[in-house]
Amino acid sequence: MMGVIMILAMVFDLADKLNDFIQAGATGKEILFEYFFNFMLLYANMFSPMIIFISVIWFTSKMAQDTEIIPIWNSGRTFGRFVRPYMIAATILMLLSLTLNHFLVPRANRVRLIFEEEYYWNNMQVNDYHAEFPGEQVVYFSNYTSESGIVHGFVVEQWNEKGEIVSFLKAKTAKNEPGSDKWVLNDYFERKTSYPKDDLRVGHQLDTTFAFSIDEMATRANIAEAMTYFELKEFIERERDKGSTRVPTYEVVLYERTSLPFSTYILTIIGIAVASRKKRGGIGINIAIGLGIIFIYIFAMKVTSVAAMNVGLPSYIAVWVPNLLFGAVAYLLYRNVQR
Repeated sequence: MMGVIMILAMVFDLADKLNDFIQAGATGKEILFEYFFNFMLLYANMFSPMIIFISVIWFTSKMAQDTEIIPIWNSGRTFGRFVRPYMIAATILMLLSLTLNHFLVPRANRVRLIFEEEYYWNNMQVNDYHAEFPGEQVVYFSNYTSESGIVHGFVVEQWNEKGEIVSFLKAKTAKNEPGSDKWVLNDYFERKTSYPKDDLRVGHQLDTTFAFSIDEMATRANIAEAMTYFELKEFIERERDKGSTRVPTYEVVLYERTSLPFSTYILTIIGIAVASRKKRGGIGINIAIGLGIIFIYIFAMKVTSVAAMNVGLPSYIAVWVPNLLFGAVAYLLYRNVQR
């Protein structure tokens, strides 16, 4: 089931992006191993609870249609004993998914995102940036484009612990040397407060260093996908200190890495409950019901995620609400099947 769905996903993605890859000069080896291998690893793990759910429905429906479940129950086996092998398998797959989510998939995503950055993504642009860095340093600029690497309207303010401004530095344009903390400012104005007179400096070019780089300020929304658990935790703390508005988005990514694997238990129980009784429509009707449940589950995930990012709902609550709701549904279905 996993293989069929991933091949379909790869074909659709290939049809959409292949022309861009070829025009950018990507080789077949790079497309296959640096992009699609990591692409399939990401989405296979992301959708594994749903794929497991469909697999459980298909397998259990086949047993029910072949009248293999009724003799099991008539032999005196309890429903809990019938469910036990499913839950053992679900536990193994859940632990595997947790490990992949937090440590292995992020490293694979790093390779995939580097490939996309080189061969697919268009010029990245950041407008009206504002952040507060550690050390009471406030930074903002009006515009930045990755193609030119030039920051326009660059301003750095240094404040003290009393809430008083110590220095103000403004440049018409600025450029950060790649991979370093070195900056070149053009047409700059600097003012440092001092007693009895402030110190003013004006010039055409200034070579200086800051405790930050453009890579920290100009990041794509999916940058969190390339960070392991501990890297992402540290990154979220830095973004929170800077007052970044993307913190809820990054928190949703972090918490979903745990909540999604745990949904394997819930969806497995629902799948067994839906498919363990023989139905007139056969396997097809059970799979249709399963697809409907998956649609509702994904919809609930999106609604709560949007609420966390835009309404202020705590991220850890947002990502666990669908599991709690469907957990209650799984419990009711489990009790009903036992009766």
